[in-house]
Amino acid sequence: MFKSTTRVIVLLAVCLALAGCLQEKKADLIDKSKGIETVAELEKALGKPKEVSKIGPLEQWIYEASDGKLVFSIVAGRVALEHTEDKK
Repeated sequence: MFKSTTRVIVLLAVCLALAGCLQEKKADLIDKSKGIETVAELEKALGKPKEVSKIGPLEQWIYEASDGKLVFSIVAGRVALEHTEDKK
């Protein structure tokens, strides 16, 4: 029983480590988002954002990458890359 539990724990740890390695980098997400102007295009290219914040008519969609974050500003359905952040 102990060996089985240990194997499962090791397997889970390896899977989590690989999942982190497989996450895309900021540059990959920027390349995918080039030329995008609308919310629908952004969501089609990058999927749902990790986080959304809204202040009045301004929305910020935040996507996480393996090396940081991308923050897109959205006003009236129009998209602009606001800035990127390095991973801390």
